[in-house]
Amino acid sequence: MKKYILFIISIIFIAVGVYYVFGNNQEIAAHEVKPARITGDKFEVKTPDGWEEMTIKGVNIGMAKPGHFPGEAAITEDEYYRWFEDIGQMNANTVRVYTLHPPGFYKALARYNNRNDEKIYIMHGLWADEGKMHDGLDAFDADLNEEFNQDMMNVMDAIHGGGTVEAEPGKASGNYKSDVSGYVIGWITGVEWYPPFVVGTNEKHENIGQYDGTFYRTEDASPFEYWLAEKMDYISKYENETYGSLRPMSFTNWVTTDILEHPSDSSDMEDLVSVDPNAIYTKGEMEEIGQYASYHIYPYYPDFLNYDEKYVEYTDHRGERNNYAGYLNELIEAHRLPVLVAEFGVPGSRGLTHRNPSGWNQGFHSEQEQGEIVSHLYEDIIEEGALGGLVFTWQDEWFKRTWNTMDYDDPDRRPFWSNAQTNEQQFGLLSFDTHKIQVDGDATEWESEPIYTGSGTLKSLTMDSDERYLYMKVEHEPGMVGDINIPLNIVSGQGNHKVNGQVEAEDGIDFLVDINSEQSKVTVDDYYDFFEVQYGHTLDMIDAGSLPEKDSGQFNPIRLALNKEYYLPDRNETLPFESYETGLLREGVGNPESEGYNSLTDYNWNREEGILEMRLPWGLIGARDPSQREFLGDIVEDGLEASTEIDGIGVGVVVMEDQQVVDSLPVMENNRMPNFETYTWEKWDLPESEERLKESYKIIRETFGRE
Repeated sequence: MKKYILFIISIIFIAVGVYYVFGNNQEIAAHEVKPARITGDKFEVKTPDGWEEMTIKGVNIGMAKPGHFPGEAAITEDEYYRWFEDIGQMNANTVRVYTLHPPGFYKALARYNNRNDEKIYIMHGLWADEGKMHDGLDAFDADLNEEFNQDMMNVMDAIHGGGTVEAEPGKASGNYKSDVSGYVIGWITGVEWYPPFVVGTNEKHENIGQYDGTFYRTEDASPFEYWLAEKMDYISKYENETYGSLRPMSFTNWVTTDILEHPSDSSDMEDLVSVDPNAIYTKGEMEEIGQYASYHIYPYYPDFLNYDEKYVEYTDHRGERNNYAGYLNELIEAHRLPVLVAEFGVPGSRGLTHRNPSGWNQGFHSEQEQGEIVSHLYEDIIEEGALGGLVFTWQDEWFKRTWNTMDYDDPDRRPFWSNAQTNEQQFGLLSFDTHKIQVDGDATEWESEPIYTGSGTLKSLTMDSDERYLYMKVEHEPGMVGDINIPLNIVSGQGNHKVNGQVEAEDGIDFLVDINSEQSKVTVDDYYDFFEVQYGHTLDMIDAGSLPEKDSGQFNPIRLALNKEYYLPDRNETLPFESYETGLLREGVGNPESEGYNSLTDYNWNREEGILEMRLPWGLIGARDPSQREFLGDIVEDGLEASTEIDGIGVGVVVMEDQQVVDSLPVMENNRMPNFETYTWEKWDLPESEERLKESYKIIRETFGRE
């Protein structure tokens, strides 16, 4: 018996020791019922040494990774933990999530914070069903609120380690045992509010009056703001009654529903209605904790940010004109609450969607440029007096869509490949690289056999592909003078049959790649020009002439839309429809490990050694889903929904000098190229990729380190 008692005592001592080594910090966090507060215009967090002021600097994290939609909650605990390590090393102190993540997220956070003196805190979102909002246009809809209330309670239970959240399609679930409540320093309720949803709520409940609850009340509030105060009060009461805990709260807002007047807007949407954080006040015990306003603010959208004179003429702390700082200045000045910029950033993407007068565009930035711009915006956020800023976003998100490319791909298959043309997919600081071929002039990594071999000026054409690019390598005589043309046949039964009016081809040519010393580019057969078909022949927004005909001999620039016609009411001026040529190709070094790396590289031509390497984004050449070899079909006959599954891509090579053919593969017969050889690839369902911290990560790490 004595030995047994001694054994039990030893086990207890071991357990206590383990607790103090590994669990003490988590226990402090778990029992800190008021982990954060707002004091004046500053955020403060409770630490073992007392209250400490903290400037928010961090990133947003979504729930998606390659091969999975966010609702699958497929990110593992080990992946989360690795990301927390990288985020901590970036000198960030905060991560924002939009909704409940799987248990592994909270386990990884607890494990990370237990092992590190510098903690990572969480701004936690409370997500509402956007589908139900759009359907009913009424915030007081019973089904919407029943689901919203339950989802909010699930989040509260999860962060307190409160047990099991039952499985539900499209949402995270599981057994939540890690109490991380001491690291959750604020709530951000809801989503970017759809203006007709706000208007519909206000119209349906115009006589509702003002809200007066336990922790929140309203003054001069609209019915929609009444509803927000009620939701904030509901979940605060639940957390306080269940766990004895409270923390600062805000709701999601964005420029579209801000409280300012925008005289340059004529969209009937972007300045339609306001959602006012100033109308909601704390009550009782919550007065000691405080509240804040939370906004998503990007420099290029909505359009009035680029045209309102009060913004574009504003001079920032550097003495430079800065529309972003101008907007921040007016917004923060208009609030009685401190303001957090909960989303900001630019994508490091090939695709482009909106322009900004300072060049802080939505897209067509290298990773280096992305980091420099995001750092610049963060400095503006701090200088203009915000609580801080959260970069959008941590990881690239392959499932995303963009308005100017979304009609060209298969929405059900987006997570299975990386569309370089869709800038929404490349906001991340963490890339999921494919990079099967580095495109840097070093051809030693090529393993596939040539499609063609030749004995003249052209030596060979080799092709490969991955989840993002179609790769081509042309080998030729060293020091060759001339241009290289590569015709591509995608859809059988259509396409032009001439290359530069010189070479007759048996197969139709849908795209023509022209690599030259002035401006290399990819052009598209007039019949396969999806931009012209959409905006000219379908939407009638540009002058496109008569319907295209097959084998017209005409190749067009490949374009993407930037802005539809836009009226500026404050100056009675109409801006025309705007597009840009996305088929232009950039020469550079595409290897992240090489000096001079540029993520926007399309090709590298080592003329002296006779090697041309090139990567073409799948989305540039009509792929709807390359994982299943699905491409746009006969769009003239069947519209943009036209889809076809191809066996492969027909390809040739032509060398031109002074408008004359020097050599070709396949070799011409009687001035005519015989049928192209076909490059094909295996279909896939689970994409392969490798995580890599972008160049922008390194720049932001330095910026955050200065704070």
